[in-house]
Amino acid sequence: MVVKDLGKMDYAESFGLQEELAAAVHADREPETLLLVEHPLVYTMGRSGSDGNVLDPSIPVVRINRGGDVTCHSPGQLVGYPIVNLGRRGKDLRRHLRFLEELLIRTAADFGVEGYRVEGKTGVWTDSGKLASIGVGVRHWVTMHGFALNVNNDLTAFTRINPCGMSRCPIASLQSEVGTPVSLERVSAAIAARFEGLLDEWLPAAV
Repeated sequence: MVVKDLGKMDYAESFGLQEELAAAVHADREPETLLLVEHPLVYTMGRSGSDGNVLDPSIPVVRINRGGDVTCHSPGQLVGYPIVNLGRRGKDLRRHLRFLEELLIRTAADFGVEGYRVEGKTGVWTDSGKLASIGVGVRHWVTMHGFALNVNNDLTAFTRINPCGMSRCPIASLQSEVGTPVSLERVSAAIAARFEGLLDEWLPAAV
């Protein structure tokens, strides 16, 4: 497993990198990889998304090959793209989603924030609102896309959409929960340190 912190990167550039890596992992030319990145403001929509969930028709929305509806990426949010070969890890996409939730719940706890699942909905919540969004795509059983964890981003950007297709959905961040600034670099390091061990626990690779 390789973890690459890309820093700040345009969404289109990171998507191209995901596609290259997914093909290489499928062909056994590259190891499984976790990309961590911070994006400029961009709105993306998954395959099942509805234009009705974009409340401001003036904003451009990038349609992509993941599950889920419309969401927002912006500076201060940590985005993770796990390029994982589920073909060797049980071919269980639902468990992959639950693994990502567990990763984010444990990471939030590192910073004093209690995150939890909501029955029937993918993602991580707090009592104040949704803390993290998750949407994945799979090609030849290799995963793309992943999670977006709100750390210290401007949450007003979410008011222009129905986040993940949910109207009047409150949004939270680690910073809004603890009331003090939270370092994106520290959160990134915490996820990087935990990712491989938790992946092997939840989705062990076939020997």
